[in-house]
Amino acid sequence: MASADLRAELTCSICLNIYTDPVTLPCGHSFCRTCIGDVLDTQDGSGAYKCPECRAESQERPTLVKSTKLRNIADSFRSTHSEQEEEVRIPCTYCDSPVPAAKTCLLCEASLCDKHLKKHSKSEEHVLTEPTTSLENRKSSVHKKVLEYYCCEDAACICVSCSLAGEHRGHQVETLNEASEKKEKLRNILQKLTSQREEAEKRVQNLEELRRQVQGKAAGLTEGITAVIRDIRERLEALERRILSEISRQEEQVSLRVSDLIQQLEIKKEELSRKMGDIEELCDMTNPVTVLQGRESDRDDYCEAEEDTERHDLKVHDVGDLDVGLISVTLHSGLSGIGIRVKRWPHVPEASDMLLDVDTASDMLLDVNTTGNDVSVSEDLKTVSWTTINETRPETPERFQDYEQVLCSRSFSSGRHYWEVEGSESGRWMVGMAYPSIERRGWPSGIGDNNKSWGLRKINNHYSVKHDSRSIRLPQSPSCSRLGIFLDYEAGRLSFYELCDPIRHLHTFTVTFTELLHAVFRVYWVNSWMRLK
Repeated sequence: MASADLRAELTCSICLNIYTDPVTLPCGHSFCRTCIGDVLDTQDGSGAYKCPECRAESQERPTLVKSTKLRNIADSFRSTHSEQEEEVRIPCTYCDSPVPAAKTCLLCEASLCDKHLKKHSKSEEHVLTEPTTSLENRKSSVHKKVLEYYCCEDAACICVSCSLAGEHRGHQVETLNEASEKKEKLRNILQKLTSQREEAEKRVQNLEELRRQVQGKAAGLTEGITAVIRDIRERLEALERRILSEISRQEEQVSLRVSDLIQQLEIKKEELSRKMGDIEELCDMTNPVTVLQGRESDRDDYCEAEEDTERHDLKVHDVGDLDVGLISVTLHSGLSGIGIRVKRWPHVPEASDMLLDVDTASDMLLDVNTTGNDVSVSEDLKTVSWTTINETRPETPERFQDYEQVLCSRSFSSGRHYWEVEGSESGRWMVGMAYPSIERRGWPSGIGDNNKSWGLRKINNHYSVKHDSRSIRLPQSPSCSRLGIFLDYEAGRLSFYELCDPIRHLHTFTVTFTELLHAVFRVYWVNSWMRLK
C-alpha cells in the first residue's frame, strides 16, 4: 500500500507516468518538464496560462522550477520497481482462480480475461485499456471520474464533467477511441518515411555505381592515352603528365560531388531513422493516453518532412561527368604541336575532310549551293572571308540569301568528331553547327537565330554563344585565334575550346540531335576570315 501511495505522489498527471525531469509551477504542482512545456505551448497566445491540476492562471508564462529532490526520488522509485512491474500479471476480477486479464475497463474499474471480455459491453462509455491496477491515474484529478475524452484544443485527456461543466466546456473533444485512431496516421507516416529511407539508400547505391563508372572511364582514358604515346615517350612525357593530371582532376571533382551528395543523403537517412524511431516508440505504446499526450507539433513535422523530401529531390545526374572533349582537344593539340598525327583516338576526322560547300565550275551540278554572295572562298576550299564584292551567284533554294554564311559539305549523324579552325584577330566571325533544314532566307536563317543551329561568335574582344535567338556573353576574353570544336553526336554535346596554353573550355551545348549536322561559318565584317586547320 505504501508503494502504491508513493507511486501516486510520483506520477505526472499529464502523461500518467513516473516523473521524468520534474519541474514545479508557482502554484506548487509538479509535472514532467516536457509534458508541462507542451501544455504551455498550446496555451501561447490565449491570454492566460493555466495549471492542468488546479487551473491557477497567470498572465505571463510561469517559470519552471527544477525539483532535484523529487527527480532523485522518482529515479530511485523507477529503478526499484521497473523489474517487479514487468513480472506482475493482473488477474481477472471475475474469475475465482487467478486468470490473467486481457483488458481493463476504466468505467467498470475491473480487469477482464478473454472469456469475460466477450460478454462485456461494447458501448463507447466502456473504455478498454491494457491491464492495469492504477485506475486512479485514469481518472480526472478534479472530478475523480474516468478519463473518457480527449480535448483537441488543450491536448489533454478529460472526463465527461470536464467537458460539460469544467474548464474544457465548449472545446472540441473526441472519445479516446476516436483519438487513438490517429495512431493509424502515425503508422502511415512511418511507412512513408520507411519508403523514403529506402529510396535514399537506392540513390546512394546509384551514386556509388556512377562513381565506379567514372573511375572506370577515367582508367580507360588513361590507358588509351598511354598507349598512343608509348613509342615516343621521351618527347611526350610532359604531355602525358599534363593529360593524366587533367583526368585525375576531373575524376576528383566528380568524386567530390558524388561524395557531397552521398553525405547529404546519409544525413537525410539519419534524420528519417530518428523520426522512424520516435514513431515506432509511439506506436509500441499501448496506453492511448500516453500516445495522445505526445507532441502534436511532432506529427506535423513528420508530415512536413515527407513534403520536404518531395520538394528537395536529389538527382544522380546533377554530379556531371568527365569532360572527354577537353581531354581529346588537349591530346590532339599537344600531338599536333610536336608534329605527330593521331589517326584513331578518339576517332576524329582529319581537317582535310571538312570542305566548304561553295559554287565552282566543277560542282555547279551539285545541289548543295549554300555560299552567300558576300563570301569569298579559297581555291583549296578551306578559307572563307568577307568581301565587299558581291559575287552575284545564282539564287538556289540551298543558298544563304541574306547572310554571309556557308555550310561544310561533310555531314555527321553519329560518333565523336573533332576539328580545328583559325579566325581573324580583327573583324567579326561565327562558327558552329546547323541542320541542313535551316532556313536560307531572312532573319531566321542566321547562325543561332533559330532552333536548328548553334554557334560561337567573336566580336571585338569578347565571345558569345547563340541558339534559338538566345545569346549568352561568355566571361572569357579572346587570347588566341585558334579554336577546337568537339562533337559527340550520341551524347548530344557540342563543345568549343580555345587552343591557347593552357587550353580553355569556352562553352558546351547539350542537345538531343535529330538530324544530320553540318559545320557552318559566318564572316560579317571588314578583314574577317576563318580557316580550317
